[in-house]
Amino acid sequence: QTQTMSAAAFTVSASQFTGAKQRRALNARAVTASSSRRAVVAVAAGPKKIVIAGAPASGKGTQCELIVDKYGLEHISAGDLLRAAVAAGTDLGVRAKEFMDRGDLVPDEVVVGMVVEALDTDKAKSAGWLLDGYPRSASQADAITKEGIVPDAVILLDVPDDILVERVVGRRMDPETGKIYHLKFNPPPADVAERCTQRSDDTEEKAMNRLKVHHSNVEAVVGKYEGKINEIDGDRSKADVFADICGVIDEM
Repeated sequence: QTQTMSAAAFTVSASQFTGAKQRRALNARAVTASSSRRAVVAVAAGPKKIVIAGAPASGKGTQCELIVDKYGLEHISAGDLLRAAVAAGTDLGVRAKEFMDRGDLVPDEVVVGMVVEALDTDKAKSAGWLLDGYPRSASQADAITKEGIVPDAVILLDVPDDILVERVVGRRMDPETGKIYHLKFNPPPADVAERCTQRSDDTEEKAMNRLKVHHSNVEAVVGKYEGKINEIDGDRSKADVFADICGVIDEM
């Protein structure tokens, strides 16, 4: 049954989160963001290897679609891999669901194998890859590095916490098509609205917990990829955000 609560009713201050200190430290890096985009670490010519990161609802999914359409990269979403395992009821999926329902990070050993397998394809090797929403912690970054998964550039989408919570709690999914809508920003058509559902982790409480986890880990991830971080202001139109992302990729 569709949940009709208004997304606009939910706001939250960034100062509520224990990760505020990490956010301030991360934002300090933004001073040099534009220059870093113009001076992306030189990499050998070949398939592009990119990680896109950001808090839940920062716009990663939308930007990934645009990136894949333009550059033809193999898109690997750790979240999609996990949700597919949960839906299929696999052993890993059952374990993962317990953590996802709480808004906690799924243990590395559950996810790394899925990511490695997804990247071990002819397309990923020849066309390049876009790893979406992973790694989310220093230990995850270390785990994929040990498997030889090293990005050439990391795109980090930055959006204020109150905007993120509003985006999260208003999200709805059409179970028949998988299409994502938003009660405020992109309402579903009338003939679709009644069947739309809300993900179990798209509640205010769980969104706040996920943001705490994100903020407590993001600076550690940034530290693992020094010289490769390209922070993008994600609180703008998708076209403006994508233009900045293209600026990063085109100069790789």
